[in-house]
Amino acid sequence: MPSTGIAIAILLISFIILLMLKVPVTFSLALSTVLTALYYQVPLMTIMLKMVKGIESSSLMAIPFFIIAGEIMGAGGISRRLIEFANVMVGRVRGGLAQVNILASMFFGGISGSAVADVSSIGAILIPMMKKSGYDDDYSVAVTVTSSCQGVIIPPSHNMIIYSLAAGGVSVGKLFLGGLIPGIILGIALMILSYFIAVKRGYPKGEKISFIDKIKISFNAFFGLFTAIIIMGGVLTGVFTATESAAVACLYAFIITFFVYREIPLKRMNQILYNSLKTLALVLSLIAAAKAFGHMLALLQVPALATNALLTISHNRNVLLLLILLLVLLLGCIMDMAPLILILTPILLPVVTSLGMDPIQFGVVLILNLAIGLCTPPVGGALFVGCAVGRVSIEKMTKTLLPFYAVMVSVLLLITFVPQIVMFVPNLLFK
Repeated sequence: MPSTGIAIAILLISFIILLMLKVPVTFSLALSTVLTALYYQVPLMTIMLKMVKGIESSSLMAIPFFIIAGEIMGAGGISRRLIEFANVMVGRVRGGLAQVNILASMFFGGISGSAVADVSSIGAILIPMMKKSGYDDDYSVAVTVTSSCQGVIIPPSHNMIIYSLAAGGVSVGKLFLGGLIPGIILGIALMILSYFIAVKRGYPKGEKISFIDKIKISFNAFFGLFTAIIIMGGVLTGVFTATESAAVACLYAFIITFFVYREIPLKRMNQILYNSLKTLALVLSLIAAAKAFGHMLALLQVPALATNALLTISHNRNVLLLLILLLVLLLGCIMDMAPLILILTPILLPVVTSLGMDPIQFGVVLILNLAIGLCTPPVGGALFVGCAVGRVSIEKMTKTLLPFYAVMVSVLLLITFVPQIVMFVPNLLFK
């Protein structure tokens, strides 16, 4: 008779060893699941069926549309227009380009839903601009990298769709709304910190813009910003589901980019679709492998064991929540966000719900927690892209990022222990 304890050890240890050997996460998940299934005498056909079933969800249909829309708008001049619009709003304050950077990330995050896409597009424009205007290179990269985290919690966010799937069908619309206020709070907190650093270092104000130019810039940016309005407005009014709104937004982005802005030729669509397909293949294969891994976790009763283990440490709700935050934060430093959402959700969701936390709140908390990991070495995707664009070493960046980390963790603690911040809008609009 196979031992459950040995099976759990095979599953977790083989997964960790494969990751240490730099095997891609998708293959690490699949191989560790197969090894455990062979030992535990689980039919491999069952594992295959779980992988297929994992990507059959209709909720996942929104992801390719969001990916394509983000690719189209990232390539079609939307980033530059959003930067110009943000400059109109906050460019005249001390250290204005940093404020522009954060506000533009808030706008672009509401369209692309991706932190790495934010750093790649916004950072490629603003980091060189900030350095040319007299901003230190490490500060320019720090602002860009940390502000990009707004993109994963400000709706729309394909990471929230992944969480919804892992959590057993939590409302995507409520998740989108739950991330709205925390994303804005994070942006405002980063803007305040950036302002004080700018004053201390003596960074310049932005140039004055004439009223006529402000009107022109705002008008040009409106078409790009309307994408987010379509997505959120459609979901809130009940006209569209999240998937339908993503499809409409994709079509709208195509029309605006190629027939209104017309900065790139229509033949670029081939490359955009190719890039989108590569991203989608990575996401879906990861979800399939993680679904099989999650099935094995459930079969071995790992979530229940984890719950009992945490409760033996302490029965104090606040202590347990802090331990969970610390665990997720540490894991976020060494693994990417999507696989961690898929792995941790079935394990930790029963724990936090037993502590009285709503699954919607936990989804936002989990995603923001993992977003901080995007900015931390050794595996932070946003950090690596930012350092590459700004040509700054990770060692130099780590010290500069410390006050930004403090602000982000403070916002994380705030939304963890004050649930109304996350739940106010969903409860208001979904009664």
